[in-house]
Amino acid sequence: MHEFGLRVYYEDTDLAGIVYYANYLRFIERARTEWVRGQGIDQSRLKEDEGLVFAVRRVEADYLAPAKFDDELIVRTSVEHMTGARIVLSQDVVRGADMLFSAQVTLVALTSAGQPARLPAIIRRIVH
Repeated sequence: MHEFGLRVYYEDTDLAGIVYYANYLRFIERARTEWVRGQGIDQSRLKEDEGLVFAVRRVEADYLAPAKFDDELIVRTSVEHMTGARIVLSQDVVRGADMLFSAQVTLVALTSAGQPARLPAIIRRIVH
């Protein structure tokens, strides 16, 4: 499991002073980027050398409790399962022991032309 810490800034909140719902998608995107980097995968090189990029195919999200200005949050990312063409991740946002947001995210590989592609074997070995 990968953990990514962040703090809620004023710009992340809505008029009620709680995190605007769409910002959770930004938080988990940042965490996924760091998770990929932590796996030793250089996304710029993957695009340059293989012509492949990762794309989000599906997100299923549950908003469980609000985060507020100045909260310290942790995004936990783990692999649920993987096939030759997709990676399904579980991503949870917590504040201490409280689960605030939970998502299942499906990633796929695309060619530079936007066509679906198999995940390279090296990626399947690293991530699995």
